[in-house]
Formats: sequence, structure tokens, C-alpha cells
Amino acid sequence: MRKRKAARERMLATKTIEKGLLIVHTGKGKGKSTAAFGLAARAIGNGMKVGVVQFVKGKWATGERTVLERFPDLITVRVMGEGFTWDTQDRQRDLTAARKAWEAAQEFLADPSYRLVVLDELNIVLRYDYLDLDAVLAGLAARDPGQHVVVTGRNAKPALIEMADLVTEMTEIKHPFRAGVKAQVGIEF
Repeated sequence: MRKRKAARERMLATKTIEKGLLIVHTGKGKGKSTAAFGLAARAIGNGMKVGVVQFVKGKWATGERTVLERFPDLITVRVMGEGFTWDTQDRQRDLTAARKAWEAAQEFLADPSYRLVVLDELNIVLRYDYLDLDAVLAGLAARDPGQHVVVTGRNAKPALIEMADLVTEMTEIKHPFRAGVKAQVGIEF
């Protein structure tokens, strides 16, 4: 037991870099946004200011927003989406919404008082080329070196994955929706 503890302490002593992390939650499985909101809750619990931009999700009530918005001094949530993009009938409207959301994201990224920025479903708008990938990568690179950013959504672009410090791919094994079960309060929203 002592040898393990000593080995662990030696290993931890080699970890000396402190920096803001770029975190990507991607994949077809459930839990990408949920994990990001969990990080937001953790940051708030540590007194950190959090900015959230929701690129796709519409303005309907969600449990995570309801609870996080109880901390108005520590979190700002901007719901910028028009709903799920695969239902779009108006690409121009979606492009405009994505650009406005990116402008809001850039405000958070330019403000070092925001210690964590959640860019929820940014991967979706990048997948459909609603935003210029190079401009987004440049914006992420230009942020304060101590600022953490979480990007969520399926189909993360390879260049974003390459730039990220931490990438988690959620893999769906089984989902109740496929068995005809509708979205559940407290689970999906």
C-alpha cells in the first residue's frame, strides 16, 4: 500500500502544467450536453463564472437551465437555437441563428472572468457548415489561457478533435427511444 501511494505521489508530482482545457463531448450516445452541464455545476460549486451558449436547442424549459439559472451571479445562459436542425425548412434562418450564437460565444471567450464556457451543440452547426470551422478554431485558440471550454454535439470535426485537450466519445449501446419510449422529464430535459 505504501509503495502504491509513493508511486502515485511521484506520478502526480510530474503533472505541473495548469491551463484552460478545450474539452469535446461527441458521439452518437446520450449524455454529451448532460456531462457539460455537470461540469458547469461543478464550476459553479467552486465559485467559477460560467457562460453557456446553446446553438441548436430551442427555448423550451429544461431542468438543467432551471437549476443553473438559480445562480445568476455565476452563470449566463444564452439559448440561441431554432430547434433541431434536421427539421429545418429554412437554411438561411439556421445560418443566421448560428452566426448570432457564435457572436454570443465570442463574447464569453473574450471575457476571462468566464472560467468555463459551454458551447452546447456547436458540433452540429459545424457539421452542417453553418459556421466557418477555421474561424471557430481561431476563436477558441485566442481565448484566455486559463479559460476552460466544453464543446458538445455529434460528429466533431477532426480539426477540433486534434486541437482539444480532452475528447470523449459517447457511444450508444441501447436507447429507449428506439423502443418507442418518449423523452422523459428529468432524463432528456
